[in-house]
Formats: sequence, C-alpha cells, structure tokens
Amino acid sequence: MKISLTSGKSEGPTLLNAFDNALIDAGIGNVNLIPVSSIIPADTKIVELPFIKEGTLVNCVMAQTYSEKAGDLITAVVAVAISDDFGCVVENSGINKTLDEVRKEAETMVRYMMQVRDLEIREIIMKDESHTTKKQGVVLAAVVFHE
Repeated sequence: MKISLTSGKSEGPTLLNAFDNALIDAGIGNVNLIPVSSIIPADTKIVELPFIKEGTLVNCVMAQTYSEKAGDLITAVVAVAISDDFGCVVENSGINKTLDEVRKEAETMVRYMMQVRDLEIREIIMKDESHTTKKQGVVLAAVVFHE
C-alpha cells in the first residue's frame, strides 16, 4: 500500500464551497473520500500524491477546520508515526492557535497512540496548512491511501 500526505486551503462564497475549493487545492477534489481510522499497514510507502482518476473511492484520514470570521488563523495538521510493525495517524486542528501549537499537539497524540500499542517510533511525518480567513475559509490536511 501507498499513502500520500496532502493539504489545501481556500475561501469560498459558502463554507461548503470553501471546503470543496480546499479539496481541489489539495489535489483530492475530484475523488470520493471515505474517512477511515488511524492505522497505517506495515510496509506502507509514503509517496507524492499521484493523479487519481475522477470519481474513485479513496480512503483517507483528514483534519479540517473552518471559520466565517475574518482574521481568524485556522490550521489543520496530520501526523504519521511509523514503526517497523505498523503506524498510526493523528489529525488535529485549531482556530487562533499557532502552527507550532497545533503541530506539537498532533505529535503528542501520535506518540501516545504508538506508546499504548508498544510500538517504537522510527519516523514521524507531518503535513499542515494554515490560513488567515478573509470571509469564509477552510483548511485541511489529509493522509490519502492508494495503490
């Protein structure tokens, strides 16, 4: 199996449109996303997001947040921890928190998930997106599962 980490941000005339625009910005706006829980199979390879045919059903773990208040700082982060056995994914988001704060929270959570499973972390990889809203904004970060 392969996974890709991606992120996007956007504004729109409605929150739904802003979310759709953020998906397009992340390169996953033309597929059908299926939310899954947070386990990465053993021997998974992390690669750049490839082209995925329009309409394909795609498993993903996604962090997202939005705001309709101008000037809000919105942030979304996914953190992937890999061991020699398997890995875990955490999604985290925040409004008016620094990128550093949201990333540290995500790292703490994914380290805990690995600890309770008695897994030794070999690597932690994160993807994030931040945006200061103008009117109606959305940010997202995702781990996309594909072949």
